[in-house]
Amino acid sequence: MSTFYKELEREPTMTETNTDKEHWDMIIQPKTSMLDLQLKEVWRYRDLIMLFVKRDFAAQVKQTVLGPVWHLIQPILTTAIFLFLFTGIAGIQTENVPSPMFYMAGITLWNYFSMALTSTANTFVTNAPIFGKVYFPRLVLPISIVISNLIKLAIQFGLVIAIMLYYGISGKYTFHFNSSLLLIPVVVFILAGLSLGLGIVISSLTTKYRDFTLLLAFGVQLGMYVSPIPYPLSIRPQGSMLRTLLDLNPITPLVEAFRYALFGHGTFTAGTLLYSAVFTVVVLFFGTIMFNKVEKSFMDTV
Repeated sequence: MSTFYKELEREPTMTETNTDKEHWDMIIQPKTSMLDLQLKEVWRYRDLIMLFVKRDFAAQVKQTVLGPVWHLIQPILTTAIFLFLFTGIAGIQTENVPSPMFYMAGITLWNYFSMALTSTANTFVTNAPIFGKVYFPRLVLPISIVISNLIKLAIQFGLVIAIMLYYGISGKYTFHFNSSLLLIPVVVFILAGLSLGLGIVISSLTTKYRDFTLLLAFGVQLGMYVSPIPYPLSIRPQGSMLRTLLDLNPITPLVEAFRYALFGHGTFTAGTLLYSAVFTVVVLFFGTIMFNKVEKSFMDTV
């Protein structure tokens, strides 16, 4: 009994005193299940997301001679090629919308999707050095990539507005703007979610199978032509194989809704837009599960 009281009366050692004073703000531990998405933790790191957004955009501006001008050159050249091939040679009509406006609108959306998708798909491979040194929710990086590409989208959308102003002021096209303009932010939001979801699915697969990187580059090129980018959806007859692929493509309603909001022409219904939204939610859910599963062990395979 006396020994017990002596132990209580003994003064704590320096090690014990420091341990008692320690207070941990965060405990890093493995996820207990695949459904443990920890989205609140991603929200806590929103400042880091914005830092990555600024880093990505600043790097592109400083490491190129023309800077943001490159974001204008690419859609202009693509529009010129489409005018030559699809309007000049193939003679495809663009639903009474001037061809440069029609093509530029579709190309702007597709460029955002393709850039966000390909960049997000390489998240693990390109950022392995950062992941190996510093802890933060890994989902922060693909989210920042999708947001940083919104800046490029805004630049290219400004070019679309400039072309619309030219045709409007010159009297070559009459615009009838209405509440359908509210579709634009909805379309961009769904497209951002779709590119994020598909990107993190592919990034989860590329940690083990690098072939998916090559397949992605080919798929992005092919995807433009099974989407109503160089032609309107209305020129493809119902029942054809291409029309079936277009109807199943979740990007099709987004492009059509975007053109409908700007020009008042397009095969748009609320049901098709809802299909794209549901498809995006499903891909995001399963993509996030795959991403969280892979992030625990990807350093061993990258």
